[in-house]
Amino acid sequence: MGNILDYLAWRGDLSLAQAPFGPADALALAALSYIPFDGLVGAAEPPVPLGQAARAWLSLPPSRREGRRDHDPDLLRALGTAPRFGRMGLCCYASRFLPQEETQFAALTALMGDGSAFLAFRGTDGTLVGWKEDFNLSFLDVVPAQRAAAAYIEAVAAGFSGPLVLGGHSKGGNLAVAGASLCPVRVRDRIRTVYAFDSPGFTDYILSRPGYQELRTRIRAFLPQSSVVGLLLDHQEPYTVVQSDQEGLFQHDLYSWQLSGAAFVQLEQVDEGSRMLDHTLKGWLAGLTCQQRETVADTLYELLSSGDARTVREALEPKNLAGALRSALDVDPGDLLTLAASLARLAGAVLRFLPR
Repeated sequence: MGNILDYLAWRGDLSLAQAPFGPADALALAALSYIPFDGLVGAAEPPVPLGQAARAWLSLPPSRREGRRDHDPDLLRALGTAPRFGRMGLCCYASRFLPQEETQFAALTALMGDGSAFLAFRGTDGTLVGWKEDFNLSFLDVVPAQRAAAAYIEAVAAGFSGPLVLGGHSKGGNLAVAGASLCPVRVRDRIRTVYAFDSPGFTDYILSRPGYQELRTRIRAFLPQSSVVGLLLDHQEPYTVVQSDQEGLFQHDLYSWQLSGAAFVQLEQVDEGSRMLDHTLKGWLAGLTCQQRETVADTLYELLSSGDARTVREALEPKNLAGALRSALDVDPGDLLTLAASLARLAGAVLRFLPR
């Protein structure tokens, strides 16, 4: 067994004609979307060979070569040197970060050389804005990033005549599915497969859309055995459970997912802890009105972003948490009460499932 990097070392020398595109390839391209290709891949034609873009990014000074995970440079190096991927053309790079609109969106298209294109959507980038938009998924019918995904798919479809394959990890998979569901029929008809890797679910608005119902048989969802993120909100599409070599929340890391050859190592179902946590979180959300969900998300975001913190990790540093507590004095007391009561209810529900 091995992870996606082992897969690339083993299968990277075979063309798509020799070995058809599969879920492991989709995971690799979904991971590629986390690389910030600003200034290296354009928003339009001509496409840049993946190998060329990889060399350019890897040659940047460390201050500009920030990836999302420690293994991102290894992934880019493996993709860029693999004949299977290195000649793919990268184009239509989009990156939008708008704090005032609580929007974090990025996408990239890979022309796969077999007449089709893979549209990869980036997941949450660790910023407070990206985190806030994730929470907005629980009370808004459609968040701005989902509308941006639909517009992106339509724009790529307008300039490319072949079949489309979509995919993403975490929120990226949600954007791929929701964006496709919001597209007109003429675009949906060209979508061959949508890959969602440990991606949160959807509101009733998305699930009831004719586009989602039409695409359900073309959605391929994958979760690690202790998934948390991938069971959030509601799903109607079936999913495959993948073995991870990590524990708990760390299984969300796509580099921990295990493959045997070109196939994921599959398990029959998610583990008991994942099912219990899923039940707990769904019960907690069901006990909140949409207005309460919005108040909780807005109040927590207002507190954590009151200082200089830009990312969730920075916001949880002691100095920034102290600033957030000071800022609580200026927050509406009713909103603070809603936040405190909601978090206390969640903590109580989680404690009931902990071993005694």
